[in-house]
Amino acid sequence: MTTAVLEQWRALISSGCEELEVELTSQQLDQLVSYVEQLVKWNNAYNLTAIREPLEMIKLHVLDSLAIAKPLMQLNADRFIDIGTGAGLPGMILAILWPSKTVDLLDTNGKKTRFLTQFKHLHGLNNVTVFNQRCEAYKPDIAYDIVLSRAFASITDMLEGCQQLVYPKGFFVAMKGTYPHAELDAMPSGFSLLNCVALHVPGVDAERHLLTIQQQ
Repeated sequence: MTTAVLEQWRALISSGCEELEVELTSQQLDQLVSYVEQLVKWNNAYNLTAIREPLEMIKLHVLDSLAIAKPLMQLNADRFIDIGTGAGLPGMILAILWPSKTVDLLDTNGKKTRFLTQFKHLHGLNNVTVFNQRCEAYKPDIAYDIVLSRAFASITDMLEGCQQLVYPKGFFVAMKGTYPHAELDAMPSGFSLLNCVALHVPGVDAERHLLTIQQQ
């Protein structure tokens, strides 16, 4: 990529973060630009995401992931796992933002987990571990404070498949588009919706909601 292109990406991420009230160091901004650069490169060969245009990747992937940072901070959590992380969304973006927190990434797609492992090593992101397996099969040595999902299956699938991952008083946090009335109506007994935040993503007109669920 040319310097001018990378600077355009940097400016878009920076202005989006200002709007979201998310503070980045210069190094973190460089890492997010690098993430987009690597995603574009790998996407050409491995089709990691349906979004091909870099500026749209920034809005629909990077800024979309960063939009949940402020609500998540209110939960005072230190250990996260992003299930069905795909190309690392939102997990890898949050790992860059929060180097002192553990953000593990889990996906069944080997091409996507190879991309994530390569990016982790490229930037020495020691707070990240990548797992290539199904969430139902993963049994962590230490439970997580938060199980995260973005574009995962249904809320029911998330809750039933990931109970072994989270502390009894931990949280399930789901990123959704429109408010998922039907999914919440079908939620298994023993769980309650604690909070739902309507999010604004800079440059994106579509609806976004962040749901926080806890076992009763």
